[in-house]
Amino acid sequence: MPKLFMLLIGCRPPGRNTEQHDVFFSIGDSIRDILPQANDFWPEAGATLHLDAWREVNLVNGYQVRVTAAAGSTGEHQLFFINLGGYKQGEFEEFHYKMLVVAKDKADAIKESKQTAFYKHTGFKGATSHIDDKYGVDVDDLFAIPDILPLAIKKQFSLQLTPAPAAMAADELHLGYFKPVNIDKWAPTVNGNE
Repeated sequence: MPKLFMLLIGCRPPGRNTEQHDVFFSIGDSIRDILPQANDFWPEAGATLHLDAWREVNLVNGYQVRVTAAAGSTGEHQLFFINLGGYKQGEFEEFHYKMLVVAKDKADAIKESKQTAFYKHTGFKGATSHIDDKYGVDVDDLFAIPDILPLAIKKQFSLQLTPAPAAMAADELHLGYFKPVNIDKWAPTVNGNE
């Protein structure tokens, strides 16, 4: 059964001094299905490609996320990815908080992001947390998930968002340094084969 996956990809592209990261979304039956797509998404990564985090996306803000086998409209609500950016006094770094939110539109998604502890506590006078200026608030990136799925996946699937059952468990977050060549050491839990 196809699922939506969210991956935090890391690599050190040629000519870079530090590890770089990006977030990738796609749909497949397992994390194994997603890895070749992740390589296509960031071909410059080469052999340094790895995952620093991933999750199977099933539950967001009290909504169950299901994949349907037909492209098309997702209904009244949409699933958004938001990348908040901010600073801490005396730290030579831009910190980020990546979140998923179900909302009717981008304005509602931004409103939701402003309720996070990250947004409220990261930043100081002259260096506020930020969102792209075109939305008039402080966030780095904001995307409707269907807009950033690989083209072939977009043509084949859509996301259905429905109120989740009260007892539905939160998504498991897989955190650590995962090299795709060692996938069998950390991916079996996706299919319940621990």
